[in-house]
Amino acid sequence: MTEGTTSAAAEGADTLTRLEQEGDIAADYLEGLLDIADLDGDIDMDVEGDRAAVSIISDTGSRDLQKLVGRDGEVLEALQELTRLAVHRETGDRSRLMLDIAGYRAKKRSELSELGAKAAAEAKSSGSPVKLKPMTPFERKVVHDAVKTAGLRSESEGEEPERFVVVLPA
Repeated sequence: MTEGTTSAAAEGADTLTRLEQEGDIAADYLEGLLDIADLDGDIDMDVEGDRAAVSIISDTGSRDLQKLVGRDGEVLEALQELTRLAVHRETGDRSRLMLDIAGYRAKKRSELSELGAKAAAEAKSSGSPVKLKPMTPFERKVVHDAVKTAGLRSESEGEEPERFVVVLPA
């Protein structure tokens, strides 16, 4: 092993350890929140790519967790930001942690990937840019990834909260 390979492996292990620590801090914070709200849910932690991923799931399929998702995921977004702040308070580092509750984000990711693929197909067939409705940063990222997978380019335009994706023809 060369010195560069050794340091890259050590850096990868350090990153994994840091992301696992973020997940642990987030899980503790969210468990406290569930206790205060008197809601049942299990915490699942993982590392996806370059970020910690924490999910609150329920074995009973409880509708109570839907309260933590809110309309169009608004409460989920707020809880994610609060959880990121709790991690930041403990570590001093900015967190990019992703929070999912009751599978909402996973379902949304699937729907958005399909939307991105359809928009890419439309841009290919029409030869014209396809503008989508305004989306959150998470939603735009999923669509950008789907468009890239389809072999096209996309970009975000506009100002928050009206920022939207434009799929560009080849």
